[in-house]
Amino acid sequence: MLLIAHRGNIHGKEEDNENKQEYILEAINQGYDVEVDVWLHNDALYLGHDGPQYLTDIKFLKNDKLWCHCKNVDVLQRLIENKVHCFFHKSDDIILTSKGYMWTFPKKKLVKGSICVMPEYGYQGNISDCIGICSDFIGDWRDYEG
Repeated sequence: MLLIAHRGNIHGKEEDNENKQEYILEAINQGYDVEVDVWLHNDALYLGHDGPQYLTDIKFLKNDKLWCHCKNVDVLQRLIENKVHCFFHKSDDIILTSKGYMWTFPKKKLVKGSICVMPEYGYQGNISDCIGICSDFIGDWRDYEG
């Protein structure tokens, strides 16, 4: 099972640390993948949920453990051109990432082989059908065997 720390969170939301490179690397060093929020602003790449906050670069984003949530369409194009694992969505039930993973929006019906996003908010279906989980509490799922 793929275990993905939402914005770097492992044991609950830490809004002051979310999407900071050091926080992300800490989660990766503990063995997790990490979903990060990425923006393109004034031709520069940034991490941040509600807006561009932390300057970053393609080299950092090319880490195979990152799942880059593109927060604007311009960054989607830039990341795809640079072969960075990414996706874009607003409120779709499910989308495909650039590596072909099915990313299921919170509270929506799970599809066999998909990633269950934020199960703490609820989901429809059987989580054991999923190949991964993305959560603010991903540490609670470390021993999950489905």
